[in-house]
Amino acid sequence: MRTWTATLAAVALAAVAVALALVFGGKQSPDPAKAEEKTPGEPTVEIISPRNGARQENHAVVAKVAVANFQLAPQQLGSEPQLGEGHLRFSLKRVPDCVDPKKLQDAINSPVGKGRLVGRSFDYAKYAGPNGVLAERIGSAGSYSPATRPEIFYQGLPPGFYRLIVNLAQNSGMTTQFHDVTNFQILPRHNKGPKPCPEGKVPSAKAAARLE
Repeated sequence: MRTWTATLAAVALAAVAVALALVFGGKQSPDPAKAEEKTPGEPTVEIISPRNGARQENHAVVAKVAVANFQLAPQQLGSEPQLGEGHLRFSLKRVPDCVDPKKLQDAINSPVGKGRLVGRSFDYAKYAGPNGVLAERIGSAGSYSPATRPEIFYQGLPPGFYRLIVNLAQNSGMTTQFHDVTNFQILPRHNKGPKPCPEGKVPSAKAAARLE
């Protein structure tokens, strides 16, 4: 009986994660039949960890990516664009615990457009370490953290749902079309849930339920 209950709970949480991804952006589990065909030799970036839909109690995350047909060029950061080289742009945002009903409705009506809700950024030195320091130096703090290695370490993350977007960028910092997205959850410690929402706001879990 306990096993069955735990399974139902896991399925429910997975459904919430998928629905939240639709509202706040991101991807669902990959469907091989619908996977986009890639041109041989074109650059690619793939998030290895955290995997999409991951749930953990640890409040720190090491995000790792695999890059192909694209050269990371630390010495060229901020210089003129060169074909096939550049750096990475990591952007980590947390889904709000409480959602304004109007903004939620706008997101539901426009699930792939500008209506998507934007959460709090964690691309600052306090959370993204050296990459966050670099972000503050080049003026991208709160938007993205630049990286010249295929990984980044985020720490001090509060419980909640998160969306991580990774883009390949040119030496100059201009983004390219090549990117990947993952959604994950950090669980509260000691079974402590989020604080009740103010009157008139919709909890993120209920917001996801409204999409079903």
